[in-house]
Amino acid sequence: MFVKRAVLFVKRLVPTVKRLVLIGLKLACIAVILAVGCGYFLGIRDISGWRQKIYATPGQADLAKSRAANDALKKKFEKLGPKGVYIVIDTGANKFYLKKGTEIVRQGIVSTGSGDILPDPSGKRQWVFDTPRGEYTVTSKVENPYWVKPDWAFIEEGEPIPKNKDDRVVGGELGDYALGFGDGYFLHGTLYTRLLGRNVTHGCVRIGDEDLKFLFKSASIGTKIYIY
Repeated sequence: MFVKRAVLFVKRLVPTVKRLVLIGLKLACIAVILAVGCGYFLGIRDISGWRQKIYATPGQADLAKSRAANDALKKKFEKLGPKGVYIVIDTGANKFYLKKGTEIVRQGIVSTGSGDILPDPSGKRQWVFDTPRGEYTVTSKVENPYWVKPDWAFIEEGEPIPKNKDDRVVGGELGDYALGFGDGYFLHGTLYTRLLGRNVTHGCVRIGDEDLKFLFKSASIGTKIYIY
């Protein structure tokens, strides 16, 4: 009698257990779906935020700040640059530039040092015909200059070196104007205009007549000369 009742109880309990299991499975599926959905949603939000950070365009405030920084840097460089009129000599390209700040006022061709070496026959000295590089200033302005020939000029021509200084003075070789910048170096005119644009001089800078006249009138004592 007891066994029959137990069997009957189990039979009645089985459908209930099945229903509970099905309910549990449904709840578990719903939980999984919710978890996946939340993770996907949060992941998309994170990715979207990451993309926005990378691809976001700068706002007006950022652009204004960038422009202000650029303007400040430009003013700083302008302060470091030369003031007023100055002369630039490019010995590689054999060109001159007369500049005022960053503006090119005039430019043209010149002739600069050949780089040749002339030894003294005595063996005690030699001359290297390079145009000096660096920063210089106009130290003298001369109209109708004359040339006092140095020793190397006579040695180069195969002539004896004169003892009388007057025998060294030659007129008309340097053109109508000369701008001295120290150690016997000048920006001056030339009789050999066909050689402008070449490295053929003994160290001075030769310039055509019209360009030299313009430079002479534009430069003052103390005007900077930059040679490279």
